[in-house]
Amino acid sequence: MALFGLYEISKILNAPVRLESMLASVVNILTSFLAMRRGMIVVIDEAGEPEIIATAGWAGEVKGRPIDSLPQAVIDRIVATQTSLVVQDTAADPLFAGTPAAHDPSRVSFVGVPIKDDARVIGTLSIDRVWDGSADIRIDEDLRFLAMVANLVGQAVRLHRVVAADRRRLIDERSRLEKALDEKPKPARVRVGTGGIVGDSPSVRRVMETISIVAPSNTTVLLRGESGTGKELFARAIHELSGRKAKPFIKLNCAAVSESVLESELFGHEKGAFTGAVALKPGRFELANGGTLLLDEIGEISPAFQSKLLRVLQEGEFERVGGTRTLKVDVRLICATNRDLEAAVTRGDFRADLYYRINVVPVFLPPLRERPGDIPLLARAFLDRFNRENSRRLSITDKALDLLGKCYFPGNVRELENCVRRTATLSRSDTIRREDFACAQGECLSATLWTGAHHVTADEQLTALRRGEVLVPGLRPPVPPTRTPQPEPVHDAAAADGHVCEHAGPDCPALGHRAGEKERLIDAMEKSGWVQAKAARILGLTPRQIGYALKKHRVELKRF
Repeated sequence: MALFGLYEISKILNAPVRLESMLASVVNILTSFLAMRRGMIVVIDEAGEPEIIATAGWAGEVKGRPIDSLPQAVIDRIVATQTSLVVQDTAADPLFAGTPAAHDPSRVSFVGVPIKDDARVIGTLSIDRVWDGSADIRIDEDLRFLAMVANLVGQAVRLHRVVAADRRRLIDERSRLEKALDEKPKPARVRVGTGGIVGDSPSVRRVMETISIVAPSNTTVLLRGESGTGKELFARAIHELSGRKAKPFIKLNCAAVSESVLESELFGHEKGAFTGAVALKPGRFELANGGTLLLDEIGEISPAFQSKLLRVLQEGEFERVGGTRTLKVDVRLICATNRDLEAAVTRGDFRADLYYRINVVPVFLPPLRERPGDIPLLARAFLDRFNRENSRRLSITDKALDLLGKCYFPGNVRELENCVRRTATLSRSDTIRREDFACAQGECLSATLWTGAHHVTADEQLTALRRGEVLVPGLRPPVPPTRTPQPEPVHDAAAADGHVCEHAGPDCPALGHRAGEKERLIDAMEKSGWVQAKAARILGLTPRQIGYALKKHRVELKRF
């Protein structure tokens, strides 16, 4: 029964509830395992005064407070002697003189044990029972059981106090930084510079103002925002604005490695720690000693590894995998995530104590749709980088930049960069025009064009452009080049010779959207052995356009 009782109490003490409720549940469950009338847990503060009182067994008609039944002299004696106290009859003991227990007509015995935090007593656990001398009660067994319960309670109280103190310190530090931010704003107009950040919009300036205040300290920063908003660049900006800029800036994407590899990547491993560990390898924490460590996608680590990471963040020390020597490091931590960590904490997927540890100063990065004025700056910066890397001299027109400004870009800055690079790669001239973004050899913007009320995919916009329609205000279809009238071919020689329109599509004259369109398509497919890519080269189209035409005319592909 004692072991079962300790098991049930340990489950209560591990529950994520307030300390007062937890201790009350412990006292209540003692009634199921001990012959007792009342029970009480008293937790004292630094001055020795009762801080938390949890009771069980007191009826509503009892006058006064339950703590009045336990004299201060009893608490003082248990705390001073750090030993248990047993009183056979409270009515006859001078310690209980002047209390309701001294006038109780029943014979009441008292058992109390100290609750310790290491060598210091932080409270008492006591019970009383009515004993007429006939019941077979073994005081020594009760004392051992209560002592074990008190030991578990002492560990729980210590843990709650440490977490509460740590949380108060972090809240105070956060309040101090927020106050400094309100009192001493430092405007930062950043285009291209710190950390490679490009932008001059109000949202970017606000982020840079926050970073300029937070960076000089060693406070942990949590960068939050959608994927592709440039969290790594802002983390590097924090490092470059801090006093650690001469030290290493180390980064790790936690979602890119498995849990077993993640421990070795962060903490390092000793030679022979596991299969393949042929030499000692320092971890990212060691490499970043004195500098800054960026843990990207922090919300993706497993709950099991979160507890290991929490120890390093709290104590600043760890052991390599397979090692026994404790290493201490001085690292400025920056975390980044696009997940809703608050919801993850509620679901139990993310530890609350780790969340409070990393969420000291949260910095929310704006998505690209909230900073459309930065799109031209970013597009020109990406094009300049492309020119340097590929020895090109491409330029971009203002109308092309206006088209980009109407794009939604769900992938944010990363998608804009891919769009510019793709169009620059496919460009046949030294000037990128609006038409090059709309349809460059049939390759469309992966972004969506935003109309305000709804968004139109680039494929839909491209089809509309070829038909002469406009789905987005301000966007005009490309003007086809002037051509010398040619006599209409009477057979498919024109297609075979590659005479096709520049903006070919599903309705392109290369297919002859007249009487012989389907026949020319089937003829090209048969010549190419029903390989769409070869048929596209015969007709001077793209594989995507061939796919459109096959679907339009319901031509079934032949398999060989």
